[in-house]
Amino acid sequence: METDQKFVEDVVRAIVNNPADVKTTRIIDERGVLITLDVNPADMGYVIGRQGQTARSVRTLLKIVGAKNNARVNLKINEPEGGRGPNPRGAMDSSAPIDTSAVDNLEI
Repeated sequence: METDQKFVEDVVRAIVNNPADVKTTRIIDERGVLITLDVNPADMGYVIGRQGQTARSVRTLLKIVGAKNNARVNLKINEPEGGRGPNPRGAMDSSAPIDTSAVDNLEI
C-alpha cells in the first residue's frame, strides 16, 4: 500500500465508528493519483464534517503528502447507496401532513 493511500485510511479510521468498513482504491492516470474512499453510510457525516470541513482538511493534508512524493493526489469520497435520498439536508417533504393541533383552537 502506498504512503498516500495508507495516510487516508489511517486518518479516516481514526474518526469513524466503523473502522473495519473503511476501504480505499488507488488509481494513477495522466492527471495524477486518485484515491477513492468508501465508508459505512452511518459514518459519512463524520468523514464530511460540518459544511465539508473535515473532508476539505483531509484533502489538504493529502495534497501535502502527495507533494512530498512529487505526485498530484486527489481524494474522491463515494456516496453510499441511497445517501441523500429524497430530502437532502433534512428538507421537509411537502406532501407530508403538518400537525396543526397546537394552534387549531387558538383565538386571536
